[in-house]
Amino acid sequence: QVQLVESGGGLVQAGDSLRLSCAASERTFSNYAMGWFRQAPGKEHEFVALISRSGARTYYADSVKGRFTISRDNAKNTVYLQMDGLKPEDTAVYACAADAGVGSSRYREYDYWGQGTQVTVSS
Repeated sequence: QVQLVESGGGLVQAGDSLRLSCAASERTFSNYAMGWFRQAPGKEHEFVALISRSGARTYYADSVKGRFTISRDNAKNTVYLQMDGLKPEDTAVYACAADAGVGSSRYREYDYWGQGTQVTVSS
């Protein structure tokens, strides 16, 4: 069982930056591809970004490409999401997820989920 705990959310203004962190309990953290998803009120889970087990491969949703950066530190069992140029439409609960496979943009492919952290961007 992998436990994931997100942190770093908050209320910011449009154009600001935030860095989200997701700490994993699992010592074999490097065995999991990691993803970030978000969910706005009344909407489905939306894929944001994923990173491969080693960190060599990353993939982003078109809506965040060029503004968000996913990274990981396997020595610290942590994955990050650097969010720059935030927009009001980025407002959502952001959750990290662990995939024992190769990583996917599909929500249902992931095995473990964190509780999420709220990001609110005011205009």
